[in-house]
Amino acid sequence: MKQFFITGTDTDAGKTHVSCLLLKLLAQHKKRALGFKPLAAGAEIAFDELVNDDALALMESATVSAKYDLINPFTFAPPIAPHIAAAKADATITVEGISQAYAKLSELECDHILTEGAGGWALPINDTDYLYDWVCKEQLPVILVVGMKLGCLNHALLTAAHFKMLGINCVGWIANQIDPAMNEYQANIDSLKLRLPFPLLAISPYADNPAKLQIYKSLLEVLSIKP
Repeated sequence: MKQFFITGTDTDAGKTHVSCLLLKLLAQHKKRALGFKPLAAGAEIAFDELVNDDALALMESATVSAKYDLINPFTFAPPIAPHIAAAKADATITVEGISQAYAKLSELECDHILTEGAGGWALPINDTDYLYDWVCKEQLPVILVVGMKLGCLNHALLTAAHFKMLGINCVGWIANQIDPAMNEYQANIDSLKLRLPFPLLAISPYADNPAKLQIYKSLLEVLSIKP
């Protein structure tokens, strides 16, 4: 089973959008794939439980069915930092708690699990731990989604520097065009290609309808998909 952690350069970098496109790509190649959203803050009651739109989108894009609480074990109503939302709800998020939820999901018969993070890379989950502590514990390879906007060079390079410090295996990055009016869009992509120490896997253009990825061979290799 292939497992990846999808992180972003910031909140709203496009992690869910790209994760869903990757799940749909895997579906096109007859792969059994599902998404995991361990933490979600920003949810509403539906069918007598709190549900988050991003987690629902992952479920809709998957080819393996699972109950909502397996896909999104830690869900909170207010759209704020998850560790703050958890404290307000008298709940505790722990690395071990996420691992226990992930172990249950891993029992399902599938070829790929894509775990979508929350916010950016350095996301606190309680007073002492970060979501990347769980990524390190599980030794998951990482795919970085770069939200292409002013400031993305700084965000991406700082994230990459932290990957290096932690010994993270980042298998590549995906450029997600979130600002259609971004000045020097291609020049920014070229700058990141030059400076990031891992390959560009794909580009997600702004507002394609239907949305699709411009796929590089490196992405197919990472996902073990034959061209």
